[in-house]
Amino acid sequence: MYSLNFIWNQVKDLIKSTLDNDDKSIVYSEFFDETELAEINDKEAIVLTKYQFHTLILNDIENLNLINNSLKEVLNKQIRARVLYKEDYIKLKNDQNTIKQINKISDNVMPEYTFENFVHGPSNKEAYAACLAVATNPGRNIYNPLFIYGDSGLGKTHLLCAVGNYIKNKLPEKKILYISSSAFVNQVVMAIKNKEIDMLKNQLNSLDVLMMDDIQLLSGKKASNDVFFDIYNELFNNRKQIILSSDRPPVQIKDIEERLISRFSQGLTLTVTTPEYETAYKILQMKIKNHGIDESSIDPEVLSFLATNFSSDVRSLEGSLNRLLFYSINFSNNNKIDINIAMEAFSDNIGDFSSSSKNLDFKDIINSVSDYYGLTKQQILGKSRTKNISNARHIAMYLARKKLDLSYLKIGEEFGGRDHATVISACEKIEKLIRDNDSYKKAVIEIESTFSHHK
Repeated sequence: MYSLNFIWNQVKDLIKSTLDNDDKSIVYSEFFDETELAEINDKEAIVLTKYQFHTLILNDIENLNLINNSLKEVLNKQIRARVLYKEDYIKLKNDQNTIKQINKISDNVMPEYTFENFVHGPSNKEAYAACLAVATNPGRNIYNPLFIYGDSGLGKTHLLCAVGNYIKNKLPEKKILYISSSAFVNQVVMAIKNKEIDMLKNQLNSLDVLMMDDIQLLSGKKASNDVFFDIYNELFNNRKQIILSSDRPPVQIKDIEERLISRFSQGLTLTVTTPEYETAYKILQMKIKNHGIDESSIDPEVLSFLATNFSSDVRSLEGSLNRLLFYSINFSNNNKIDINIAMEAFSDNIGDFSSSSKNLDFKDIINSVSDYYGLTKQQILGKSRTKNISNARHIAMYLARKKLDLSYLKIGEEFGGRDHATVISACEKIEKLIRDNDSYKKAVIEIESTFSHHK
């Protein structure tokens, strides 16, 4: 039985020789050289790539056939390859691991997320500083538990794993675990089914540091709430570090036991928000460096364009960069990516970057909604719960989220200090009404068409 590395090296050699003969040697070094074989069976081979946008290229029919044919030649049998982004594969495997395997196999901490490659700025500096403090001295009461909240894609998972990686390096004797709350719920269900709930508790109670992501997903899970409450108390009472993340503050998590909410709030609660322009620009520079690309090959005006138009969260920034790189590799002959290439790459979004869209602000949205419904600005921003005023207010919140990429927290502040959960509920309500109710859909479209009139 040959090792996975041996098999894949043979396959890569065949691919390289094929591409060399086809005058495409640069394709090999760019897309195939850093791939690896993660799994193989009689029917399928799982191939991993370090860069998300490479999966689009390697899963193209021509490249996939090249991999499959090379596998067939090396193994003398037909095997179908599937190319996955390495980070997604690791997350999937972590969630599939049972708690029973934690001590033997993995702490689930993703090694690529470190403090060194976390870009910190005004939007996340407090959470960054607190995580660093926890990593250097886990278990201190002032930071226990450490609760970090904010919208999806703003770096909460990165910070949790950065703590884990720091502790693994500096305090290797500590037993740590990173786990998503959905994976935790699955393990509780499995443990109850197999009558191993005490074993699960004992294993988690032996940890020095527990990092749980997306704690809001414990909502409505009575059995998991009970198990987590017992584990939390045991760890906290023994001065073990607990770090939790959520998309909202503790007091705004619905359908979770009050005794848990009170415990979540007893340590330090901090938020991460949408990155401002300077931080977004630095994030793009870091992503370019991680891709192994010379930053001088991209015009600074292009990075400014991306940082201005895709800074709602880190995933949007990374997605926009991946799209730009994909386009430039496949459809441009220029050695340098300039603003013209960028505008071509995002041509289907061009309306979003028009001068009227760029200049749109919160006041314009309030004016358009109040004019449409014959209300005053004070009524929209006020406390009245009359149905027509409440509906108009919710539409304004939805449009502020959609058009301005404001965080839920920021929208709540603009609407007179309303809480995070209220804004989430309003946006979700309007999204559903737009899908299900033609009159609401028509109203939102007509309001959007009036924005430029308020310039």
